[in-house]
Amino acid sequence: MYSRLHFRASCRTLPATIPHATALNGEEVVTPQDIALIRSNFAQLHRRKIETACLFYERLFTTMPGTRVLFKTDIEAQAAKLIETLTVALAMLNDPTGLNALLARLGERHSGYGVRPAHYEAVRSALLWTLETSLGEAFTAQARTAWSELYDQMAATMLAAATPSQRTA
Repeated sequence: MYSRLHFRASCRTLPATIPHATALNGEEVVTPQDIALIRSNFAQLHRRKIETACLFYERLFTTMPGTRVLFKTDIEAQAAKLIETLTVALAMLNDPTGLNALLARLGERHSGYGVRPAHYEAVRSALLWTLETSLGEAFTAQARTAWSELYDQMAATMLAAATPSQRTA
């Protein structure tokens, strides 16, 4: 993945908006306004980021208990990895080529861990629930749509990089 130095630099240089819509796999995903909203939501979670990520995993394991075995580390360590990955991915929204490459590597790695398409839907549901629970009224209908569209494209990119047998399992 990215070095800690790159991660810290990404955190400092998150642009509020970008000049055009972001495209993943050649498809326009979210507008600059949506990106600003997503980044604003994410920034609001900064002080509670590990707590929020742990809440996400609790929800995931409650709604799809079979996912627990996919994680070999303790949940706080996994939560930190999730936050780091989201931070880097959101920083790369102005670099679709780099983001596609990052997501492809993640998709390949996750397929090796045993992640299947059904897991992506469970993660989507847990993510949206966590954002709504953690952000309250700040998680507007527009924010839900923006996060949903971004997640769907990111998941599609990751799934496309999975081995053929794992794309359909």
